[in-house]
Amino acid sequence: MKKNSTVAIRRKQIFRRKTLTIGMDLGDRFTYYCILDEAGEVMVEQKLPTTKQAMEHVFGAMPSSRVALETGAHSPWVSRQLTQLGHEVIVAHARNVRLIGESSRKAARLDARMLARLARLDPRLLSPVQHRSAEAQIHLTVIRARAALVGARTALVNAARGLAKSYGERLRKCGTQQVSKNLAAGLSAELRAALEPLLAEVASLNQRIAEYDRRIEQIATEVHPEVALLKQVKGVGTLIALSYVLTVGDPHRFRHSRDVGCYLGLRPGRRNSGHSQPQLHISKEGDGYLRTLMVQGAHYILGPFGQDSDLRRWGLKLCERGGNNAKKRAVVAVARKLSVLLHRLWVGGEVYEPLRNHSGVAGAAA
Repeated sequence: MKKNSTVAIRRKQIFRRKTLTIGMDLGDRFTYYCILDEAGEVMVEQKLPTTKQAMEHVFGAMPSSRVALETGAHSPWVSRQLTQLGHEVIVAHARNVRLIGESSRKAARLDARMLARLARLDPRLLSPVQHRSAEAQIHLTVIRARAALVGARTALVNAARGLAKSYGERLRKCGTQQVSKNLAAGLSAELRAALEPLLAEVASLNQRIAEYDRRIEQIATEVHPEVALLKQVKGVGTLIALSYVLTVGDPHRFRHSRDVGCYLGLRPGRRNSGHSQPQLHISKEGDGYLRTLMVQGAHYILGPFGQDSDLRRWGLKLCERGGNNAKKRAVVAVARKLSVLLHRLWVGGEVYEPLRNHSGVAGAAA
């Protein structure tokens, strides 16, 4: 009882101060936080449950303070709640804060203290990121839930085909959307009995995925009309366009459209030293799911059904340079240019011209 009273008294004394800096290490069950005063001295180091009620109880009574926390599963809702309570919230890019991630003395209490000290000195050291709104997050959750079902469906179909092969038989070829328990009709009776329940689960997943597709179309039509601008590019459907809009959020936070390619991790990494400039792989920073969708769109653009366009012609020229990895490099390069093109269409509201750079040549040839 005496300990609790002492903590309460110290908190009242701290709250009277005008400038506080708080570092938080978010855990799944508990969160450690460290409060620094104006001189950088540690005033309080405590932990609290990672719940909305606990956050409200502890930080609701504090004056407006600077709060630093790392990106993670809980950081979106925690940052929104703390902002609503009047605090200045800095969400640190966990991958870029090496003083924490690569520390030999890593602990939740020490991480919270380090976050507080970095936020007090210079917030730019934390490589701050901007979380999306609650509405955008719930819409993106629909897309991610669909992706989880698609992954489960692919795993089940591959398992069924592999099990049939191991028994010396094969399932007939068809798309995953056409899979049903009738696909096992040509198999032996014992194998059909073993695989039909699995194929029935695939058919059920197809129905759930179709429901998600309808919800995604509805969200795009009713909430995000800018999706129509992005769908002007053949190869960019509702799923890619809506994922792009929700992930990027505010397009005006990028000074140049080409910055989006870097944001999605589609630019080569750099490790230059003196005259040495080694060629590295792409950084793969940013949102991995959207990067995958961009690559899928690039595959379509360069594929047999891709529309003739400046982007396709440019990508095919990269493929002609030869080498075993020429096609892979071309796909990544087209994905990067596609992300830049979509941003340009979104910001400018322009009508997409597939052969804008070759319109004069095409007219002369006609």
